[in-house]
Amino acid sequence: MTTFTIRSITEQDISFLWDMLYESIYVSEGEEPASRDMINQPLISKYVEGWGRNGDIGYIAVNDLGQSIGSITIRYFNKDNKGYGYVNDETPELGMAIRSEYRGKGIGTELLKTLLEQAKLKGINTISLSVDPNNSAMKLYKRFGFKQVGMEGTSITMIVNL
Repeated sequence: MTTFTIRSITEQDISFLWDMLYESIYVSEGEEPASRDMINQPLISKYVEGWGRNGDIGYIAVNDLGQSIGSITIRYFNKDNKGYGYVNDETPELGMAIRSEYRGKGIGTELLKTLLEQAKLKGINTISLSVDPNNSAMKLYKRFGFKQVGMEGTSITMIVNL
């Protein structure tokens, strides 16, 4: 069993957030992963660029060796700078990734539970996300009450009411 703790993101975690941004890009079974340079494209880099601005909330899962193994974030976007899961200016968009060797061990569940609890305490009413319909994380999101509200390209936009 993997033992881990969850803590708030600090400035020292920014490079790990870039790693997790790359990890979050869904790759279908048997497909070649995208080039890491992809995270430098403005439509993708905006999820980490300038992290720590007003409204940014995030957590890191750390294993018992002190290694960061997963992250979850929410960030606000607006109609002039939409994220892939944008629904409105008042709804932050969720991003989550777990290092591949740690997936399926309950880490995503704990990260999501922590983030949703804290968001609710901060008065956030809804959170959105964008996910490929073939991504196994779909089951996790549905378990926490996320519902499909749209489709953007090949990804599903989901929302949860807190």
